[in-house]
Order: sequence, then C-alpha cells, then structure tokens
Amino acid sequence: MLEPLFQKSKAGMEKALEAFQKELSKMRTGRASLAVLDHVRVSYYGQMAPLNQVATLGVPEPRLITIVPWEPKMVAEIEKAIVKANLGFSPINDGKMVRLPIPPLTEERRKDLVKSMKHHGEEGRVSIRHARREAMDELKKLEKDHKITEDDSKKESVRIQKLTDEYIAKLDATLAKKEEEILTV
Repeated sequence: MLEPLFQKSKAGMEKALEAFQKELSKMRTGRASLAVLDHVRVSYYGQMAPLNQVATLGVPEPRLITIVPWEPKMVAEIEKAIVKANLGFSPINDGKMVRLPIPPLTEERRKDLVKSMKHHGEEGRVSIRHARREAMDELKKLEKDHKITEDDSKKESVRIQKLTDEYIAKLDATLAKKEEEILTV
C-alpha cells in the first residue's frame, strides 16, 4: 500500500527534475548546442515540422551550428523560421546550407542567464516539494482512515523526505554545473 505511494512521489520528483534539465538545455551558453533549435518549426509542404525533421543539424565548431536541408529549396524557409524564432542569432544562408554563428556572451548577459537559471531552479524545487506534499497528505489520509499505523506513517514520511532531499540535491548539482559553464569565459 505504501510502495505505490512512494513510487508515485518519486515519479513526480523525477518529472520535475527532467523539466528543469530540459529548460536548462534550451539556454544559450556561448557554445553551440543543438538544443537551442528544439522548438524551431519550419513550414514544410504546408505543415509545421520540427527543424530536425527537414534538415541535418551539426556542430562542426564550438561556436557554429550548421543546418543542411534535405531539399535545397528549404534553405530560405529554414532561415525565415530561425529569424522568426527570435533566438538572437543571425543565420547565414549560402544557398545550400544555413550557418548559425554563436556570438560570445557578454558579462551582463551571463549574469542574466544565471539569474534566469536560478529562477527555473526554484520552480523545480517547488515542483519537487509539491510531489512530497501530495505524498504526505496521502499518508495522513491513510493514517486517519486507519489503513496504516502511525509508525508506518512516520517511517514512510522519513523515506519520502530523504527522497525529496536527494532530488533537490540533484537539481542543485545540475544548476551549479550549468552556472559554472555559463560563467566560464
């Protein structure tokens, strides 16, 4: 009876951590990363398709992303989609491919990114704590309905709190690593 509750709270915490990591992967760090293009959609035969489904994406240099469309006529559409996505890049179209040079980050922009990351980190912590609170409420309800003993409730509360601390530590470690990556010139 308690194991499904524990697994449910663990799944909620895992989901919160994954959402945080996904949000961090979208942040531009001054190095080329294909993750910044994940949400770019291109008009392809009247349908909006993800960029990676109409072109080959590559990172030949630390500060350059190349986009080679599978159909040469798509170069202009890809360039238009990147400009429309407002990523802060100026695409270079040579007729066969699109190059995205990644400009170096200014000190001010680095600090803004770290501030934004910390905000996302706090949102992640709140989500993890929310999963813990749901589990604790369920424990109290089970104890009140006399489905579990007070001792079992206390043991499970400690177990869920340890899990919460573990996931918050993982989130903090991820945040610290990304912060160091951004602040490194």
